[in-house]
Parts: sequence; C-alpha cells; structure tokens
Amino acid sequence: MSLRGKVAIVTGASRGIGRQIAIQLAQAGARVVVNYSASGGEAEDVVQAIIEAGGEAVAVQADISKMSELEKLFAEVDSRFGRLDILINNAGVMTCEAVAEVTEDSFDRQFAINVKGTYFACQQAMKRMAEGGTIINFSTSVTGAMLPTYSVYAATKGAVEQMTRQLAKEFGPRDITINCIAPGQVATDLFLTGKSDELVDSFRRMNAFGRLGEPEDIANAIELLTSDKARWITGQTLRVNGGFN
Repeated sequence: MSLRGKVAIVTGASRGIGRQIAIQLAQAGARVVVNYSASGGEAEDVVQAIIEAGGEAVAVQADISKMSELEKLFAEVDSRFGRLDILINNAGVMTCEAVAEVTEDSFDRQFAINVKGTYFACQQAMKRMAEGGTIINFSTSVTGAMLPTYSVYAATKGAVEQMTRQLAKEFGPRDITINCIAPGQVATDLFLTGKSDELVDSFRRMNAFGRLGEPEDIANAIELLTSDKARWITGQTLRVNGGFN
C-alpha cells in the first residue's frame, strides 16, 4: 500500500489516534503535515519520530474551528508541498455531560471543532486536492448506541456522517473518495479522561474481543481507505470497533 509521493494532512495529529495515523502514513511513503492546535511540543515529537524513521513531515499549528487558521493550514501545505492528496479530519473534542448540565459554550465548542472544522476542511480540500485523492472524516460508534451523557458528542458525529454521504457525489467527478471512520472505544486520553475504572471495564465488555481498541487498530483501517484497494468505496461509514453495537 505505497503512498510514495503523496501529501497528507492529519488534523489533531499530536497525540492519540492522530499521532499513530501520521506515523503510519509516513511509513507508507506519504509526506505528512502534522496539524495541532495547542500541543506544539508533542507535534514536534511526532515529526521527529517520522524523520528519524526516514520519512518527511512538518508540524503546522491551526485551530480548525477558526476559518482564518484553517485557511492558513492549507496555504502552508500549498507553499511547502504544492499539492494535497490525503486529508484525515481526525481533530475532535468530546465532553460527556448529562443534558441538564450542558452549557451553550460546551455545545458550541463541540460543534465548532467536530462539525464546522471538518466541513470547511473538506471545502479547502475541494479547492486544491489532486484527482484520485482521499478524504477521511471521523465519526464514532457511539452514534449506534444509546448512552447517557453522549448526546451532544453523538449529535456532532451524526452530522459528520451525513455531510460525508452528501459530499461523496460532489467529490466523485474528480475521482476523490470521501468516507467516515467510526471508532469504538480506543485507549486514548480523549476516551479515558474522566472515566472510572469500572466504567472503562464496562466498555471493554461491550465488544466481541473484551478489550479497548488501540490507535493502531484505527490507523490500519485508515491505511486501507487511503490505498488504491479502496477506490470503489466512497460515502460510507466504516465502524472499526471490535464488534461494539
């Protein structure tokens, strides 16, 4: 699954799933733009790991919820590489709150990053992505479950799944695929923060394998969807969750 010569943006790539995706795309030969919002030191660590393994990468700061910074991110890619082949819209936030506790700021922040940021990153890709390109957005397997405190987060990801379906026919005439990955519970800071050991154990028992996913499990699926083996797959949501729901 060679990606040699291709340029990839991975948003939110300084840690967790995004970090692993960036590393594996680089291992497959892509030149990788490691986007981050605030974790500059961690993003540079990802870049250094890629370079030490013989790859090529650069860290670019941008808060994808802000149009001016999103435009800056894509302009930087134009300047450095002159092309774009792969966009992984991995950046996201999750705040688990009972409906009575959700604030307007929390609601707006989750929609601004998870939905607005993803949508307008796709718009920027439409303006410059090479024919035969690939876009992968991030949903969650929680959209297929009924879990308390996940209402806003699940709503943002449901919106991402629908925008992906509708955009498939806009990107299709340029031979650009666009799909969603919907991970199950993955052992990252985003998932584990604020959860008791008992709650985490209950999530382990919800899938077929009795374990949490690892970032590599998701990155492996990303590699498949960015390869030439997946050129007939578009507008779909792939649930990478070990049999959860």
